[in-house]
Amino acid sequence: MSVMCVKFGYILLYLSYYMMLTMKNESIELLKDDEIISRMRAENSSKYFEILYNRYHYKVLDKCYSLVKNRKLAEELATDIFSKVYEKLPSFRQLSSFSSWLYSITYNHCIDYLREKKNMHYPNWASENNIPEIIDETEEPIEDINYENLLLILEMVHPEEKALLLMKYQDELSLKQIGSALRISEDAVKMRLKRARTRVIYLYLQKYSNR
Repeated sequence: MSVMCVKFGYILLYLSYYMMLTMKNESIELLKDDEIISRMRAENSSKYFEILYNRYHYKVLDKCYSLVKNRKLAEELATDIFSKVYEKLPSFRQLSSFSSWLYSITYNHCIDYLREKKNMHYPNWASENNIPEIIDETEEPIEDINYENLLLILEMVHPEEKALLLMKYQDELSLKQIGSALRISEDAVKMRLKRARTRVIYLYLQKYSNR
């Protein structure tokens, strides 16, 4: 057998092995979060966590940035969050989706940072930024809300109010999960949600109602 044939045979063998690994990786990538977690626990392998990391890293990073408004800091916070998630994953009971659990940890970590490092305590801010009593927004919905304008209004409220609204309406976390993230009771979550919605509507009407 010629040297050329032997080399070609090795090339085919390598390509076959590479395709097999690629197909296997692609099938793993298609697994649902809870299936990945189950395999991770069963095989005690960190390769599955890498899939979760790749799946959610940019989403977590965006949430961090939306609250701290600093890209480098957001990246540091995201790294801390995934380290915390990796450590806590064995105790994750899967009573909620992995994404909900992850986002709860994300908001908790960012809010704790703002409270401790930036001294941005919500009760003090809320008492200094009173809003007038207006009709409950659930009874008088605003028509034709512009999404881009709404995002600008969210930048005008306290980060905890912004996080509260995002957790409830964007990430659809439960009141219990929101309370856990902010370290407040569910009743407090309800009151703060109403206050946050009212503030956003008041600011929106003030800024855009005459346009």
